[in-house]
Amino acid sequence: MTSGKVLPAEANAATAGRFEELVDAFARVRDPATVAAFLRDLCTTNELDAMGQRLQVARLVDEGIAYQEISRRTGASTATVTRVAHWLHYGEGGYRAVLKRARR
Repeated sequence: MTSGKVLPAEANAATAGRFEELVDAFARVRDPATVAAFLRDLCTTNELDAMGQRLQVARLVDEGIAYQEISRRTGASTATVTRVAHWLHYGEGGYRAVLKRARR
């Protein structure tokens, strides 16, 4: 049984290497159409939907919307809303940086 704790990518050398390669691939792409094509090739429809839903949740949490209302609006479970809120407030700053750039 697992502890439920999410291990960082660096915890496993192979995973860390793949993660770094993926980060590098995204960092090199500047054209939104190319990013979209890459995401469609890389992810399943369900994975893309889940990531998009998490970003919506993060935006609504950042706006101060109640978790139950976020769940109602997005279809995300309250567990997902809580998890995204945790990463928004205590994570590595990725959600915050993306949301800040989206406001520009």
